[in-house]
Amino acid sequence: MPHDDFAVEPVRGLPERPPEGELVLWQGRPAAYALARDALNMNWVAGYFMLLAVWRVGVSSADMPFLEALPLAIPFVVIGFVAVAVLYGIALILARTTVYTITTARVAMRIGAALTVTLNLPFAKIESADLSLKSDGSGTIAFTTAGDTRLSFLILWPHVRPWKMRKPEPALRAIPDAANVARLFADAAEASFDAPEIARRPARAAGGSAVPAE
Repeated sequence: MPHDDFAVEPVRGLPERPPEGELVLWQGRPAAYALARDALNMNWVAGYFMLLAVWRVGVSSADMPFLEALPLAIPFVVIGFVAVAVLYGIALILARTTVYTITTARVAMRIGAALTVTLNLPFAKIESADLSLKSDGSGTIAFTTAGDTRLSFLILWPHVRPWKMRKPEPALRAIPDAANVARLFADAAEASFDAPEIARRPARAAGGSAVPAE
């Protein structure tokens, strides 16, 4: 289902114009900070270097006055700041090159900074969706694909549910207002499956003979 997307997009985020009758319901992208926090573990990295700085000062203060030991934390703080800045920069690039789309028939994901691909997930190929919500309202909607659909974890990353290596689950990662987006997706998917034709069976009279439905 991935599609190399080197051509000019006729519609933002989509490799071609939607078929007649298919409507774009929502488009969005990851929030850079939320993506850095959730996918790139930026807060963990910051905490790690802060812990190293505190440890260095604590150990050194056993052999020298605290005020003299305090400057020894500066290298760890500087390295930590650089690491966090790099992670945030990567998240910012990934966010700006990503377009998530929900239409009346599918979920589309235009992803990739160096190599851009577009992943199309028709509702019929989505078995289930799972919402992971954060306290700030951002969150991730991960999709379990139906049948033998196989996707590459490395190509999808970070737009994929973490640690699902055997059968990767593509995800709308770190999106703002995730609860409302999930509700919109659920309504659209339900509406698309309400569309199949309904077979009308003839009603039966009390005596058992068939009565044609009007």
